[in-house]
Amino acid sequence: MTWVKICGMTNLEDALTALEAGADAVGFVFYEKSPRNVSVKVAREIVEKLPESVDKIGVFVNESPEQVSRVADEAGLTAVQFHGDEYLRPSEYVVNRTAFFCLPAIEIIPKLRSGGGFMIGEFPNLAGILLDSGTREERGGTGKTFAWGEAYFFVSTLRELHPIVVAGGLTPENVGWAVGFLKPWGVDVASGVEARPGKKDPGKVRAFVKAVRAAERLNGPGG
Repeated sequence: MTWVKICGMTNLEDALTALEAGADAVGFVFYEKSPRNVSVKVAREIVEKLPESVDKIGVFVNESPEQVSRVADEAGLTAVQFHGDEYLRPSEYVVNRTAFFCLPAIEIIPKLRSGGGFMIGEFPNLAGILLDSGTREERGGTGKTFAWGEAYFFVSTLRELHPIVVAGGLTPENVGWAVGFLKPWGVDVASGVEARPGKKDPGKVRAFVKAVRAAERLNGPGG
């Protein structure tokens, strides 16, 4: 089955809604500039009320490995997600949790199209690679998709080596197409299922997970 992560949790109600809808993971953003930023204390209070089976993932942007490990321990996270420039120096980020490294598709795909190369470094404790449409100014939650057609070959090649998670501009209306076309291992959504930044829309959350499962039935699970 395609792994589904609902990110940007700021309250227990939204986290429970995600799990009831059938999500596999919830995400907590520890980035002060994000409208979905959450404190370690609030994240821990939510995590303590969630079942062990769900993945609890912290999102970080250019924090030190020591700070990431400290927050992961205090909040009770099961994995971390690096959304900054960490992919440029992955060997520095040996932390005490499995990790997802985000690659900015908006920057990488054009380089590949123009004949430029992109070398994926050795990722310690790698859980998967996430492709997002974020920029250096706006690290995620943009509500914008990247060029899926241009990314098809890159994703197809990369998923032979690593689990691939697609993010950026996903909604209940387009996630089925993304799952069927790119066949990712997982999908990650924040703004696409919100009533407003930091607050989920229960109907959109349920519709999102339902669309993923419907796409699986038509196209088979992701790679």
